[in-house]
Amino acid sequence: MPVYQYKGFDAGGGPRTGIVDADSAREARSQLRALRVHVTDLDPLDTLTVSTSRRFLPAFLQRRHREEVTMLTRQLATMLRSGIPLASCLTALVEQAGHPDLEIVLRDIREKVTQGANFADALAHHPGYFDELFANMVKAGEAAGNLDVILGRLADFNQKQDRMRAKLKASMAYPMVLIIFGMVVVVVLMTFVVPRILRLLKKSGSKSGADLPLPTEILVTVSGFVGTYWLVLVGMVVAAWVVFKLAMRNEEFRYGFDKFRLRLPIVGDLFKKVSVSRFCVTLSTLLKSGIPALQALKIVQGIVGNMVMARVVGEIHDKIVEGADISAPVKKSGVFPPVVGYMIAVGEQAGTLEEMLERVAEAYDDEIEITSQKVTSMVEPILIIALALVIGFIVIAILLPILQIGQAAGV
Repeated sequence: MPVYQYKGFDAGGGPRTGIVDADSAREARSQLRALRVHVTDLDPLDTLTVSTSRRFLPAFLQRRHREEVTMLTRQLATMLRSGIPLASCLTALVEQAGHPDLEIVLRDIREKVTQGANFADALAHHPGYFDELFANMVKAGEAAGNLDVILGRLADFNQKQDRMRAKLKASMAYPMVLIIFGMVVVVVLMTFVVPRILRLLKKSGSKSGADLPLPTEILVTVSGFVGTYWLVLVGMVVAAWVVFKLAMRNEEFRYGFDKFRLRLPIVGDLFKKVSVSRFCVTLSTLLKSGIPALQALKIVQGIVGNMVMARVVGEIHDKIVEGADISAPVKKSGVFPPVVGYMIAVGEQAGTLEEMLERVAEAYDDEIEITSQKVTSMVEPILIIALALVIGFIVIAILLPILQIGQAAGV
């Protein structure tokens, strides 16, 4: 059933906007007329376009909807556990959706479900909100008849992932603010403050006949370049970012970049622990939901977030097809720490692989928090020292000719 977005006025003359689903625009207007809404604008909405476009929005906008999807997932699990039919649950979620685009997606899912489609298939039409992991776990829940349990696990999984992202972002917030503040200070000094001071120094220096000191000459050159070509520099930065984003779509380039990130001296260990934690918690959640190991590994390979780790997961999948267990290729990969391979081996032998993977993920979550604090404590003084050196050089380059002119005037 098509979905329409309307604008109009209610009976009291107040503005009204919203979304309504109907077979045609005429029926949509009839429904709104019955609600005593005078329609001034009615536009059809493409639910698939709305859903997939979320992938191209900035991360902070996607995060807001990701948190809402997690909340709706938990509410849906609670309602299903109470015996409420799925279509009625979806209707309740539609009525409380916080954003129009999310409401459109939920309306489309409800329409497909009421027409006889599987819930998982309806979710799969909106990958911008419900990824492959979500859809496959729901499919397993429908097949096993425990959809409410699976949705609860999905909500727990998404909350853990959001919590880990929040910890990482919180630990890097101060360094990023320091970097941005330092860049703004330096750019303002080099573009507006320093040129005016240098013009005065040049005039005074020409009158006294003294040459400018070397640091001042360097500052004059750099300041003149930045002041003249700042727009070109900004364009080069933007172009470099666009080229990098396009290059990241190439699998080999992304693999090389992810390999480089894992080898970085300060943050490489943090990136590796984040990937290991995501691998363990995702595989554990999938296996607990009844998804076969081979299918679970394929899903994990697509969402692990690191191409080096993804290739290792692909190799693990191929080895299992050949008859090996999971722990052997994990130990030989060189990416996973040895302790992870041994703990997985113990879990396989004891028949508690899901629980063991969950314990590994919890242990690495704690290590991620500790490591991120260490990284922050190391990065902060480095940034402060670098900023102090740059600003100190600017101050020295300005003070030297002033002192030189003062000495010449005293003589």
